[in-house]
Amino acid sequence: MNFGNIPDDVIAAVLKYHEIVEVVSKYVHLAKQGRNFKGLCPFHSEKSPSFTVSPDKQIFNCFGCGTAGNAIKFVMEIEGLTFPEAVRQLAEEADIPIGWESAPAEETAGQKEKRLIIEGHELAAKWYNYLLKNSELGKPAMEYLRGRGFTDRMIDEFQIGYSPPMWDKLCQFLNSRNINLAIMEKGGLVSANSEGNGYLDRFRDRIMFPIRDARGRTVAFAGRVLKEAQPKYLNTPETVLFNKSSILYNLDRAKSSIRKSRKAVLFEGYADVIKAWDAGAANGVATMGTALTEEHARVLKRFADEVIVCYDGDDAGQAAAFKSLALLERSGCNAQVAILPGRMDPDEYISVNGAQKFLSEIINSAVPSTKFKLIYLQRNHILQKDEGKLKYIQEALKIIAELHSPTEREHYVKELSHDFQYSIQSLNEQLHQIREQLQKKKNFGDNKENSWNNVMNDRRTEKTSPVLLPAFHNAERKLLAVMMEDADVALYVREQLGDRFNVEAHAALAAYLYAYYADGNEPDASRYMATLHNEQLEKVASSIAMTDSTGGINDKVIDDYIREIKKYPQLAALELKKEEIARAERAGDVIRAAQIASEIISLERQLKTL
Repeated sequence: MNFGNIPDDVIAAVLKYHEIVEVVSKYVHLAKQGRNFKGLCPFHSEKSPSFTVSPDKQIFNCFGCGTAGNAIKFVMEIEGLTFPEAVRQLAEEADIPIGWESAPAEETAGQKEKRLIIEGHELAAKWYNYLLKNSELGKPAMEYLRGRGFTDRMIDEFQIGYSPPMWDKLCQFLNSRNINLAIMEKGGLVSANSEGNGYLDRFRDRIMFPIRDARGRTVAFAGRVLKEAQPKYLNTPETVLFNKSSILYNLDRAKSSIRKSRKAVLFEGYADVIKAWDAGAANGVATMGTALTEEHARVLKRFADEVIVCYDGDDAGQAAAFKSLALLERSGCNAQVAILPGRMDPDEYISVNGAQKFLSEIINSAVPSTKFKLIYLQRNHILQKDEGKLKYIQEALKIIAELHSPTEREHYVKELSHDFQYSIQSLNEQLHQIREQLQKKKNFGDNKENSWNNVMNDRRTEKTSPVLLPAFHNAERKLLAVMMEDADVALYVREQLGDRFNVEAHAALAAYLYAYYADGNEPDASRYMATLHNEQLEKVASSIAMTDSTGGINDKVIDDYIREIKKYPQLAALELKKEEIARAERAGDVIRAAQIASEIISLERQLKTL
């Protein structure tokens, strides 16, 4: 068996080298539970762990969103890679010789277009960087950067560049390199002119910041104007490769540091990230001038358990920080806020106070999200007046009431009591009333859909009876689970049953198993699932493999499963015949009713022989 251009022995070596618990643990905090490990799913928001990893079978399965597979599949999903890309990455990490061609044998039109867009952007990034450092045109931009404290090290590391003021200088350069400008227009790098017979550069007379996806591929640009003009920053428009709502600036460079520390620092802009990186904060990312989104928060949760929000110290920056906390907390991140003094931004603070102070007094002194919410809330009230003070306390208690930990609630109530000279008893009484009201509201629910494990609904759901699957369906699942662990059973089932599984997905999984063992492979759920290359089948296979298939299994049980599976078509046919005979009798068709009765007797005899 060979997957595209990838030899199956390379896939086997990759799966053998990479222990799945170790792979997943780089992104997900796992806790041992019996023979398996469990954690919060990195692919959807949840509060109750439904993400399960089996070290015995070397597979994972989320019982919430259904994502499942082996170590290769996990890396594909978490990093956004294709199957060959994930195998290549894991092989290189293990120093396993790759031994297949870099380019896929077949490339779809969409894949080719994306590849060409990336090639054009990579070439443009080098060209912009060259102009900044080596041309007369780039001197004003370089002087500006020097004045802002940007060093050669920063410029080279982040490949900062300069787009000249001419209308079509980049277009000419790309043309000279045989780059298709029509495709570059789709990638947002150039624009069609008003006559529709040519192209113009989208970015002119701007300092250029390449924007890379999580895999380090240049997919967009942000251009900062040199003079007083609008817009101050111009970003690439939304394209097939660039979505501001999901891409985080510098994630490609920062993710290694974030994984190691399980901590990320979230900034608002490019300059903040670059200056912080130079100061020693290698785990910084930015939202590129747009508000934090749920997708941003989910991406961060894949890499980090803790996120420190380090936005500008002005009103707009602090308001944005306040809004970001709910999204981060809903994603499962522990959120903190780094507070900058005097309305400074991170770039400015580092320039004035230096790297060491920034790390020790800003980043490492970040306050918990509840503390920041209370500080932020004070801005909206005149605390010198009793009316403002009472309104603030009422709103502060609402924030404290949302805390799950009694110790945390006690801590903040004591702070309120100390700061405003109210008794702890009176504050606790009011807090108790607020919590009772919150509990009543939660009983109504706030997200009926998928309430079982949705972060927007923290109430205890009513117990519902589990869905009972038909006997033949259960038999097929249990039989496939045993077949995945025993090649002899799979061979026996092939002889006795073949492809006569009643569920289409089960029949497909059996066919793949027969082929897998026919190639001389040993039982290995992880490696078997690598042969499927179908997301739906992988989910079903993982769900089946996660069941305990070994208890009480013997030859008689296997035969019972096979008999139950064979019985179903006859039972279904029998039910249809019974419906037919009832219709014939109601219509007064005695002859037809007698014929059907004979057919029913024949079917019942067949069932007894199974």
